[in-house]
Amino acid sequence: MIILGGGAAGLMCAIAAASRNRRVVVLESSNKVGKKILMSGGGRCNFTNLNCDSSQFISSNNKFCISALSRYTQWDFIALAEKHGIPYHEKKSGQLFCDQSSKDIVAMLMAECRQADVSILTHCETTAVEYNGNYLVSCNKNQFCSGSLVIATGGLSIPKMGATDFGYKLAKQFGLKVCETRAGLVPFTFTGATQELTTRLSGVSLYAALSTANVTFTEDLLFTHRGLSGPAALQLSSYWIPGSEISLDLLPQCKADLLLLNAKIEQPTVRLRSFLSSVLPRALVLELEKLWWQSESEKVLTEISDMFLRQVAYQLHNWKVKPAATEGYRTAEVTLGGIHTDELSSKTMESKRQPGLYCIGEVVDVTGHLGGFNFQWAWASAQAAGKAV
Repeated sequence: MIILGGGAAGLMCAIAAASRNRRVVVLESSNKVGKKILMSGGGRCNFTNLNCDSSQFISSNNKFCISALSRYTQWDFIALAEKHGIPYHEKKSGQLFCDQSSKDIVAMLMAECRQADVSILTHCETTAVEYNGNYLVSCNKNQFCSGSLVIATGGLSIPKMGATDFGYKLAKQFGLKVCETRAGLVPFTFTGATQELTTRLSGVSLYAALSTANVTFTEDLLFTHRGLSGPAALQLSSYWIPGSEISLDLLPQCKADLLLLNAKIEQPTVRLRSFLSSVLPRALVLELEKLWWQSESEKVLTEISDMFLRQVAYQLHNWKVKPAATEGYRTAEVTLGGIHTDELSSKTMESKRQPGLYCIGEVVDVTGHLGGFNFQWAWASAQAAGKAV
């Protein structure tokens, strides 16, 4: 079995296949395996999520991932990590991180590969793939021949780590459909006055709800010198349609109109900006004041009409902005789209039209939400292929 790509999916697939006495070689084009694992989670690798199910994934066929995820679950990977004595913790919402370092996950995978006698070649750039009943893979080091070939080359995110479109081109070479790709889990960027505002607020964060027409994420939001980042923005970016507006709810945990009207009764001599600064970052309040209620900025609450306070409340819950774009693949955590799921068996990840060709991980049109879901898809899809070959 030849596996193209030594990332999370490629290594896990190698382990699963070699553990069944298959001869396996992993061909990795860069200088080391598991690069994306090493940099993930701020160096601590959010390796899975306790609450993983198909609802956290985006695909042209949202049911496709169910089979693999149900047969290799988060609990299976947790058991593997515990077998290797990797200390971990739950950060929030089921997200599991290494206590020490992402290196622990790579070391675990490498140990499993050694035990199963997997051959791994780095600096091995594939130059051509041919099929004549077997797959002949030519690379800068050698040629390899096998009846089974696995595309585990990942997506386009973070090109400085070696990401390319090779996997998609190879799939097309064998006649597989590939869905349009774009950057996912990526910060928004703005232009003009909105960018000037986010630049002034760069580094300010708060708990907020961000929405498109069809979906809302309520998590931490971070203003940057180019736009919006933080978990809420990253999550929403995977659903955002370029050219459309997004809505920010700056006080998602309360009804701002009741909050302001009660404050007018209980703290009548407090200025609007002072009161809002007790529930929102002051720097943000000052910017919104200039944007929306400069005329009332010096008044105390008792001097402001109930109607105006309701208007302020509405604005706090429904701040509409239109991103110019996203940061793109340069900083994206994942790639949306990829090899169409209609082309693959959901049970084995094998191509329906090209015998012996398997596609796993990020190269497939299955993308998880932020929080360990994409790693779980890598582990699960890899196991599905590794146990089938």
